Amino acid sequence: MSVSDTIKGYISNINVTLDGLPIDKIVESVDLLEKARLEGNKVFIFGNGGSAATASHFANDLSKGAICEGKPRIKAFALTDNIPLLTAWANDTSYENIFAQQLENYVDPGDIVIGISGSGNSLNVLKAMNVARAKGASTIGFIGFDGGKLKSLVDIAIIVPSHNMEQVEDIHLLLEHVITTCLRGVL
Repeated sequence: MSVSDTIKGYISNINVTLDGLPIDKIVESVDLLEKARLEGNKVFIFGNGGSAATASHFANDLSKGAICEGKPRIKAFALTDNIPLLTAWANDTSYENIFAQQLENYVDPGDIVIGISGSGNSLNVLKAMNVARAKGASTIGFIGFDGGKLKSLVDIAIIVPSHNMEQVEDIHLLLEHVITTCLRGVL
C-alpha cells in the first residue's frame, strides 16, 4: 500500500468513525459542564499516555478557551499535570492509585470527573471513577473500542466506535474541542 493510500484510508476511517459518534452523549456532557460552571463546581480530567496529553489540553481549553462573557469561568484541572504528586502516589502506593488518591484530596459532591481511556480498561482510571462516584461527583468517560469496564462506571459514556487507538485519540481531542466550542457559545 502506498503512503497516499494509507493517508486516504486513515482519513476515510476517521470519517466513518465520526459518523458513529453518540451526539446525544456529547450534548449531555456540554449541559453537565455548563451546570458545573454556573454552580462553581470543579472539573477533574485524567488519562494515560496520549490520553494524559488530551486531559491536559482539555483542562487548558475549559479553563481558558471556554471563557464566555457574562458567565463564570470553568475550574478545570488535569490530574496528569502535577508530576511530583503523581509519582509520589505511584512510588509510595502503586500506579493504580495515581488518580484515585488525588481525587480523595480534591473532589467534592457536584464536581465533574472525566476519565479518558482508549480501551476503557485502564485500572488507574477505573479506580479513580470509583472514588468519584463514592464522593458524589458526576462522571464522564471518553472511551474507545467497545467501552471496556469504564462505560458502566460513568454517568455519561462517550464511546468512539473504533478499535484503532490512534484514531480514538484523534477523536477524543476533537471531542474536547467541540465541547469547549459549545461552552464558549460560538462556532
